[in-house]
Amino acid sequence: MFKKLLTGTALLMIAFPLFSQTIVSTDPENKKVILEEFTGINCVYCPDGHAIAQAIKNNNPDEVFLVNIHVGGYATPGAGQPDFRTPFGTAINNQAGVLGYPAGTVNRHVFPGWSQNGANGTAMSRNFWTAASNQILDQPSYVNMGVEASIDVNTRELTVHVEAYYTDDSPVGTNKLNVALLQNNTLGPQTGGGMGNEYVHMHRLVHMVTGQWGVDVNTTTEGSFVDETFTYTIPNDYNGVPVDFFEAEMEVVVFMTETQQEVISGNGAYATYTGLANNNDAAIQSVVEIDDQCSGVLAPTLKVQNLGLDPLTSLDIEYSVNGGTPEVYTWSGNLTSLLIDEIELPEISYDILANNELVITLSEDDDNSNNEYSANFDQAIESGYELDLTIQTDGWGTEVRWNIKNADGTTIAQGGPYGNNQTINVPTITVTDDCYTFNLIDTFGDGGGPVSLVDSDGLVIYSTSGNYGSGESTNFSTTGNPLSINDNDINQVVLYPNPSYGIVNVQTNSPVSISVFDITGKLVNSIEEVNNGENIDLSTLQAGMYLVKINDGINQQTQKLIIK
Repeated sequence: MFKKLLTGTALLMIAFPLFSQTIVSTDPENKKVILEEFTGINCVYCPDGHAIAQAIKNNNPDEVFLVNIHVGGYATPGAGQPDFRTPFGTAINNQAGVLGYPAGTVNRHVFPGWSQNGANGTAMSRNFWTAASNQILDQPSYVNMGVEASIDVNTRELTVHVEAYYTDDSPVGTNKLNVALLQNNTLGPQTGGGMGNEYVHMHRLVHMVTGQWGVDVNTTTEGSFVDETFTYTIPNDYNGVPVDFFEAEMEVVVFMTETQQEVISGNGAYATYTGLANNNDAAIQSVVEIDDQCSGVLAPTLKVQNLGLDPLTSLDIEYSVNGGTPEVYTWSGNLTSLLIDEIELPEISYDILANNELVITLSEDDDNSNNEYSANFDQAIESGYELDLTIQTDGWGTEVRWNIKNADGTTIAQGGPYGNNQTINVPTITVTDDCYTFNLIDTFGDGGGPVSLVDSDGLVIYSTSGNYGSGESTNFSTTGNPLSINDNDINQVVLYPNPSYGIVNVQTNSPVSISVFDITGKLVNSIEEVNNGENIDLSTLQAGMYLVKINDGINQQTQKLIIK
């Protein structure tokens, strides 16, 4: 239960230690949008609703605020699924007149002709949200709102400070002030999301701090100033879903309504945090997964979190690949406590190996134990010039697309949509020396049938049984048809014994470089210079057949090698 600490216009003279005073503008403003989205983890079209709502927010970052309400049958969890529902969702859902999901209300306003129930409901299907939001943003508001929030990580107490200023009279004597608490970055399942249990749920309503329909505001005439502060102790979890402040990015959205419905305007803020151990503490949380590479140029992306009390405004980031010459990038911004920023670093050049290591280090601060991070990635498959693509569609072949793009991003081949339950043998695709990306796409996000991309020697570049969600991508390269058995011969290169238990002797007339690939085309070992009579140690490889590419700097050949 929340506590209301301070209220009324007289509070202008009272100092509050956590927050600044007068956070609301007294100049007339247009309305801000409060978009309440009715959603559920088992709703296949809801990810599209999330994307539409987020696009509206992105186009109007300080004017649009999202509240995702998990409610209805599609929000009912199955076995092992999280329960994102709240005690408040059903009443809001019923008031809006929701008939299908996803649905959304924009300021709980009735837009004639757009209601799902065809009458006076505020719920609309997702194709109307953008136009409805634009209408609201163009309308003047008689009340402005400001909000700031803080969480003590030790006591888990949330403090919300809200101000409202009336630039004109409200048509009703009593308005209602609402404070919604949202949780971000919750990983979980989402039908249609194409990410399994790793879908990132954002703007998720977890609690209405002021109750179902808000608290009364009785001073609603022009010039009225409202100042309210609420406290609420955040539990460790909601319905068993943990609330970890170091991951959740808690958010507060406030809005003023006439009665329980029409939203006049609102505002929002991410919570700041107190009770942290250090003043200055930037930490690398992760590096975005690096696909197999073939170009020798990498632009890595990392996630940095501010674990300190002070805002993070500048950060030196040093990074290198395979122990090469490091680059230094200076990031600048304004990252408050516990918030995370995704930083894309400038490209760095390096000599690519079979297995590569990226090392990133942050400048020193109060805790250096979280300032370094390493990530490994492999060299991309090297294929021949002629590629064969086979696609087996399911009952929704019209959802399947594919393309191959070169290093410049130019599409050199593409296909789809296709018929249902068909086997498509795409005519041979011929490529030249370059880096390529094969992209497989399902527009609905539920995968399809089996797909394989192989070269003329049978090297598997990509293969799936059909469970690829909204799509998958893989990188590959062609550099002189490396795995073709019919390459230009290098005179009298002999590998023996063959089959071998792992120690292989090389007989050659001149120094050579050797690369070893498994049957899927994955580079598993490489030796830069091998001289006549030298042994190479492949004893760590599993038993099976391998392709050994031998290069003397002018010509190359590939031999089959059996490891016993």
